[in-house]
Amino acid sequence: MKFSEQWLREWVSPQLDTQAIADQITMAGLEVDAVEPVAAAFTGVVVAEVVAKDAHPDADKLNVCLVNDGSGEPVQVVCGAPNVAVGQKVPFARVGGVLPGNFKIKKAKLRGVESRGMICSESELELVEDTSSGIFVLSEDAPIGEALRTYMALDDHTIEVDLTPNRGDCLSLKGLAREVGVLNQLDITGPEILPIAPGFDETFPVRVEAPELCPRYIGRLIRGVDVSAQTPLWMVERLRRSGIRSIDPIVDITNYVMLELGQPMHAFDRDNLNGEIIVRQAREGERLVLLDGQEVNLRPETLLIADRNGPLALAGVMGGENSGINPNTQTIFLESAFFTPLAVAGQARSYGLHTDASHRFERGVDPALTELAVERATQLLLDICGGEAGPVKGVSDVSALPAKREITFREARLHEALSKPLPREEVSGILTRLGMQISDLAEGWQVSVPSWRFDIAIEEDLIEEVARIHGYNNLPVRRPAARLALKPQGEARITQARLRHQMVARGYQEAVTYSFVAPDLQATLLPEAVSPQLANPISTDLSVMRASLFPGLVRALMHNLNRQQTRVRLFETGLVFNGPLDDLNQTPMLGAIVCGSRYPEGWSGDKQNADFYDLKGDLESLIALGGQPDTWRFEAAEHPSLHPGQCARVMHNEQTVGWMGRLHPEVRGKLGLKVDALLFEVRLDALSEGAIPAFEPLSRQPEVRRDLAFTVAEGVPVQALLDMARAYAGEHLRQVRLFDVYAGKGVADGHKSIALGLTWQHPSRTLNDDEINQLVDVIVTQAREQHSAELRS
Repeated sequence: MKFSEQWLREWVSPQLDTQAIADQITMAGLEVDAVEPVAAAFTGVVVAEVVAKDAHPDADKLNVCLVNDGSGEPVQVVCGAPNVAVGQKVPFARVGGVLPGNFKIKKAKLRGVESRGMICSESELELVEDTSSGIFVLSEDAPIGEALRTYMALDDHTIEVDLTPNRGDCLSLKGLAREVGVLNQLDITGPEILPIAPGFDETFPVRVEAPELCPRYIGRLIRGVDVSAQTPLWMVERLRRSGIRSIDPIVDITNYVMLELGQPMHAFDRDNLNGEIIVRQAREGERLVLLDGQEVNLRPETLLIADRNGPLALAGVMGGENSGINPNTQTIFLESAFFTPLAVAGQARSYGLHTDASHRFERGVDPALTELAVERATQLLLDICGGEAGPVKGVSDVSALPAKREITFREARLHEALSKPLPREEVSGILTRLGMQISDLAEGWQVSVPSWRFDIAIEEDLIEEVARIHGYNNLPVRRPAARLALKPQGEARITQARLRHQMVARGYQEAVTYSFVAPDLQATLLPEAVSPQLANPISTDLSVMRASLFPGLVRALMHNLNRQQTRVRLFETGLVFNGPLDDLNQTPMLGAIVCGSRYPEGWSGDKQNADFYDLKGDLESLIALGGQPDTWRFEAAEHPSLHPGQCARVMHNEQTVGWMGRLHPEVRGKLGLKVDALLFEVRLDALSEGAIPAFEPLSRQPEVRRDLAFTVAEGVPVQALLDMARAYAGEHLRQVRLFDVYAGKGVADGHKSIALGLTWQHPSRTLNDDEINQLVDVIVTQAREQHSAELRS
């Protein structure tokens, strides 16, 4: 919410400078993001009148003008603007003046004609961001000779407030003025708004089919309006300083009332309405072309403003193109409504929109403002566009409006929460200035909450209000007592911090992605995944809960690749969500993605790309932290995201706890990835499970080692031979290590040679050859029977 300091001071003007007001608002919970001047610095620019205009004798696009700047004699100036005309009031920079950018005005000759000054455009004064098409034409009543900064009140500041969603009551100048008035114990003085006496009896019928979503809808006809009228400069400037561009007087007035009072409004062309206004939900197959030209397919839950021909507007969001104001409009239907926050929440974003109206209705608009806003807008319309107003008519369902809230506020509870007793008079004054009606009770107060404060519902809300108005800096400082005993750390658990440090040590960087992902991305990677869909997503690209860490990591990879990062190594920890909302399974996972070269670029580095076994080694380094590598296994399997020939199921204690492998080529093609990527994802509870270290005496006996080279079919996994060897090698086996895999000359086609090194050691005696040979014979026999393996000669 942006607002002009001068506009605020017309409502309430504390004896504080600009920065002090900003600091005060911030300390009251309404954080100020920025304080900026409303205009760039310039000097020597005054209001002048063009009294004569002649064509330049030596240039087709230039004019020689005489301007009266109030100094006495008319001043000659050469002007190239196409819209300059006799009788206009314009900003005129005198010789010696300085425009924004330190542009100094000097006497000059343009094509041989003397020019003493400059008629300025809005862009030359930096009053607009775009380049102006012509000079800035001021109002006819602008006083000649007066400094432009004084005339337009440009020595002003725009204060931008970043409001939290619960403070929708401050999305208006009235709401902000109310806050400043409360903080400084000052009354606020807004414009006098009186009911407009109807000049005719005609009304336009209104029917509300969804009163639970729109409890109140009122409107009035205003006929004989002049849509070609000019919006007054004071209104254009207040809109500009609030970040809204002037469009036409009717739209400007509805925007102005929204900024002033906080009530969004809309004006329809009466001649484009058929039969009656109907507030209803959309029907299947209906479409609407919005004011911005976008055509949307309406969903059945969308609340609409319609007539007998069909939809006219998205309720509380944006009007339709066909029923809006146009140059031929003579009669308008001015609407003002109260839509419940739930009726509008998420609707704008679901259609890719965000409007000032939806921003307010989602947070709650005061239902008592509806008729007041109509009267204020009518008053301004009649003053600016002329015309005649009819009676106000509408529909109101009191039972569906927000119920009046009564809260018992205990004095003892307040003092306990603030650690400070406050005088009853001060508390009563704060609550009263906040617009609440109070009555004294023996234990405190009975408080009636005003209609504009949707965020106050319980006693703690009132405590917060008293605390922030009294001033957090005025509350006593009480330091909490803390026990500083060291927490015991279980040796059987591997902490997340240790896992993260290990990944960083392996050259990874931690990624933190949203728990929400794009539905099409998740469907591409996990076509059978079921996870909750958000009813009110941040955006359409973040509308489903992630069923895996893969979508977020892949998206992070693509983000980095698009920024010329060719070597990417990312990991992430977080929850994944599987199943429908009523039976949701939330699982903490650790995932990683690798792309590019095995090592960073360097003169001695290996320039080959990382492969499946590099990623497997990184995962095994995490497994090693738990001290139980024998409880883990990798099995060849298939996963929809991963390459069928380079995919492994990760097993822990014979249960599936994760997946790893190369990204599937078809998935890469759908995502537009031109490079390979490798991923893994493992349950955190499995990785966090460790063994308590225990000392085992070192054996003084010699080790015995046997190397066995088996020839097996290519399809036999190494893991199967390793498991078999451990199963039949006896209790004194200390290590089984794979030290060679070979296929080629000397090995039959379709086969491979796998060489295992087995090491035995007895704790108290020397193992003899007969014992070892018996074990080796058993292993060889089982390898032949289970895997058709033969010892390689």
